Amino acid sequence: MQTLQALTRDAVSTLMLSPEETEVDRVMTICNACRYCEGFCAVFPAMTRLLEFNKADIHYLANVCHNCGACLHACQYAEPHEFAVNVPRALAAVRPLTYAEFAWPPALGRLYRRAGLTMALATAGGLALFLVLVLILNQGAWLHVPLAGNFYAIFPHNLLVLMFGAVFLYAIVALGLGVAAFWRMLSPAAAPGAVLGAAGLDAAGQALTLKYLDGGHGEGCNDEDDRYTHRRRAFHHLTFYGFVCCFIATSVATLYHYLLDYPAPYPVVSVPVLFGIVGGIGLLIGPAGLLWLNLRRHPDHAVSAQQPMDRGFIALLMLVSATGLALLVWRDTGAMGLWLALHLGAVMAFFLTMPYGKFAHGVFRSAALLRSALDRRMG
Repeated sequence: MQTLQALTRDAVSTLMLSPEETEVDRVMTICNACRYCEGFCAVFPAMTRLLEFNKADIHYLANVCHNCGACLHACQYAEPHEFAVNVPRALAAVRPLTYAEFAWPPALGRLYRRAGLTMALATAGGLALFLVLVLILNQGAWLHVPLAGNFYAIFPHNLLVLMFGAVFLYAIVALGLGVAAFWRMLSPAAAPGAVLGAAGLDAAGQALTLKYLDGGHGEGCNDEDDRYTHRRRAFHHLTFYGFVCCFIATSVATLYHYLLDYPAPYPVVSVPVLFGIVGGIGLLIGPAGLLWLNLRRHPDHAVSAQQPMDRGFIALLMLVSATGLALLVWRDTGAMGLWLALHLGAVMAFFLTMPYGKFAHGVFRSAALLRSALDRRMG
């Protein structure tokens, strides 16, 4: 069977819909007749521009949705009404299909979708164990001798650059190929450069501020019941900007090493370490909060098939952060090598699984928001 990557928009519309996609078609048809929630988020204005919902449109709407829950709690056709309209759950059921369909290579996307938590933890554990075994076999002395935070006494700098550079490049290429195929399927209208630039700024602002986690009215999400909260938005921000701080820390350390000939280790008050500390704390608190909310989420919002992917990603982020902070605390002791091996294993696992799980949702959602912004500006 042809994959969506190889199809034009017209060809996509002729494909048989999956049960999840058929449910979105049914729900969106009802919503398009009602339009009570038109001002809630980007999903409903995008929906009103469509007369029917083919496969491409369904995946587009699914990735615009932030699952805030506001439309469900405002819907007069939700259960117990016979229409049983549930927009958040219907669209959430389609999003994993997008990630799996556009994963590259496709087989890995299907594997991660079926066993996200198992794959994430097994990959992190396996890589960390491999690193520990290599260290024990080749440089066992580090287990007992403090190295004053000198990571390169255990792993040569060039070896780390080669290993992580290759894996990071693979992750970027895999994500890029998937999102490029998704964008081709969306088939946005051709736009002048100025319009495309303005739409890009709109979409970036919406993504960076998590605009659509405010329920469409600024009061927040419905996490557990009809009460509005900003908890999801706050924990998402801590997670995302914690990741950004860690990326800045790595980038600054790279500049120190190559431009200033100033290799690690760096003092605690240095720029790379301070950004790393802030980022690590954000990546610990944010994912912990998201896991707490995930476990308490209103059952009508949840899709059980997506839970392994969500929780696997959260667990891996927490593992990366916890081992990184532990490495900083014990870097001047004989335990530094062990924490380094565990941390590098977790980071390697994160990069390897990055294109096949929850991380991808931010990239696909940004593409969908760009399509939405283009549609608004092109009329």
